[in-house]
Amino acid sequence: ALVESNGDIEEAIHILRKKGIASAVKKGGRETNEGMIGIASNNTAHFMVEINAETDFVIQNDRFKAFMDDICSEIAESAPKSVEDFLSQKYSKNPQLTIDEYRADIVQTLGENIQIKRIKEIKKAENGSVGLYSHMGGKIVCCVEIKGSDGVEALAKEVAMHVAAESPDYLNPEDIAQDVIDKEEEIARSQLKNKPPEIMDKIINGKLNAFYEQVCLSKQKFVKDSSITVGKYIQDQGKKIGKDLSLLNFERWQIGE
Repeated sequence: ALVESNGDIEEAIHILRKKGIASAVKKGGRETNEGMIGIASNNTAHFMVEINAETDFVIQNDRFKAFMDDICSEIAESAPKSVEDFLSQKYSKNPQLTIDEYRADIVQTLGENIQIKRIKEIKKAENGSVGLYSHMGGKIVCCVEIKGSDGVEALAKEVAMHVAAESPDYLNPEDIAQDVIDKEEEIARSQLKNKPPEIMDKIINGKLNAFYEQVCLSKQKFVKDSSITVGKYIQDQGKKIGKDLSLLNFERWQIGE
């Protein structure tokens, strides 16, 4: 690069950087099935970010982990609205680079395709608490929001651990699309031929309730106490501290989704 730039160090750096970006582009078509999910926070919000690579070997590399830490810091500072916006912004530790150019440098250093796949902002709600739980070294990260108090983060984290284990699809039954419910009801009816209508309706309602208990966080049996649902557990914990607590939202991210 120095020969190509006639000894101009700044131009040589520019040439190397362009070659690094070109190398990153060539690697950009490779599949990135491994990765890590990071957590970042500032005064107003929490953030989840997924970064993917080709192999678990690279994910365990200290340079990759440092890159994840840097990206989390940048996200907490700038609160980007999208991955595209984030990649185009300047890297605070070296404003000569954009975040995407910094990513390209890491691709060149580690020799694998590395992509920032998704970013999610979870705003800190007034009179609410957020619990975050990272599982399997960032392979699964869950977030649970509880409304009714700003001091029950430990409870929210407990429920986030449940989310990691039980993988709910919905918060409450009313969040399920009607076509999904109709399909479940159709399956149930096909299994109940020659039953009187009043008996059939009762059995179908029972099957739908069992379906809700399987896919809805509020209706699932709590992993730490299967005699109670998650929704009821939160209500009971609220009564102990004189608060009306309820589930507000949850996120469950897993590498490869």
